[in-house]
Amino acid sequence: MDASQKPFLISWNITKRCNLKCAHCYLDAGELDGRDDISTAEARALVDKIAVGAPGAMLILTGGEPLLRPDIYEVASYASRKGLTVVLGTNGTLIDREAAGRIRESGVKGAGVSVDSIEPAFHDGFRGVQGAWQKTIEGLGYLKDAGIDFQLHATVVKENLRELREIASFGTLKGARAVHFFFLVCTGRGERMSDISPSEYEGALKEIVALSGEGGAARARCAPHILRLAPPQSALSAGTSGCVAGKGYLRISPEGFVTPCPYMPVTDQSMNLRDFSVAEIIAGDASFKLLASPALKGRCKDCEFSETCGGCRARALADTGDIMGEDAWCSYEPNGRADLNKGEPLWTEGAVERLSKVPVFLRPMVKKGVERYASAKGLSEITPEVMAELKSRYRG
Repeated sequence: MDASQKPFLISWNITKRCNLKCAHCYLDAGELDGRDDISTAEARALVDKIAVGAPGAMLILTGGEPLLRPDIYEVASYASRKGLTVVLGTNGTLIDREAAGRIRESGVKGAGVSVDSIEPAFHDGFRGVQGAWQKTIEGLGYLKDAGIDFQLHATVVKENLRELREIASFGTLKGARAVHFFFLVCTGRGERMSDISPSEYEGALKEIVALSGEGGAARARCAPHILRLAPPQSALSAGTSGCVAGKGYLRISPEGFVTPCPYMPVTDQSMNLRDFSVAEIIAGDASFKLLASPALKGRCKDCEFSETCGGCRARALADTGDIMGEDAWCSYEPNGRADLNKGEPLWTEGAVERLSKVPVFLRPMVKKGVERYASAKGLSEITPEVMAELKSRYRG
């Protein structure tokens, strides 16, 4: 993403305060007093800049635990009125009937809620607080009663590898629109954790592909390698992007700094969103420049899937110290840089018009997904009928 492009997805760690003690927290959040959080006035000013620099984008208000901010409903409501699609990233433990109602009234369109196991004891141990699982599950019920769409977010670790299918089924049972499995990037407190092995990683991705193929809404996050495994004509392939760090996606830290991804550290403390625009930061930050024209290294450089996957750049950075480094958690041995995008189908006028009606924050992913689907079918052009066919597969 260069300065001429506008982000379509922004994750804002709006506080470092948290009521849980998660072992893997990349932000190292905890029981803080919040004095270092930006003020309400500053938050509104940042929303103004986001609305100008990324009009129509999806804004994820997360933490820490965003519901610990007394002004979270005010900030969410203000961002919604500015034309942003606002969602929450929450552990769900603070959601009661009143909170769910206020979330709905503030214009929030949905929530991602962390549930790492169907076994309360493991979830509570992983999240560091006894009773957390039960409160989270109660929170899901309140969201459902309030008519707020939600997803389940599960972090994949060795201890829950065997229950991916059960977690997906549990999410469906509770009314989740999707279940997203996040693959650990060892940063923050997570730096002290041991990750799953590359072979376990591959096995977990194959399981998620199978779950999706059975009609489930399982998705993998921070795992672009799944595009190598997912059938190109599948809904999973159409609904999944390669690594989007710095390519339409960025993170805002609790202090107002901007990085290409939540798992990447702040590298330039001279540029803060309080003082600069979104475009100015993207233009001036070295990481965004590298990601705009990536010169991948190692197996990623030689891989025929480099354009569609690209490896997890945050994981490569954490592991090698080089944002362009090889993603060592991918076990695939490349066959060479064949051009898998050769002969991309052309978009008809009607298809372009239909694409223009897709929300801004979804449009890039939808465009790439439709192109992969049409190419896999050997189509020379994309029509509204092709898009409708893929949509029916995605929903069905």
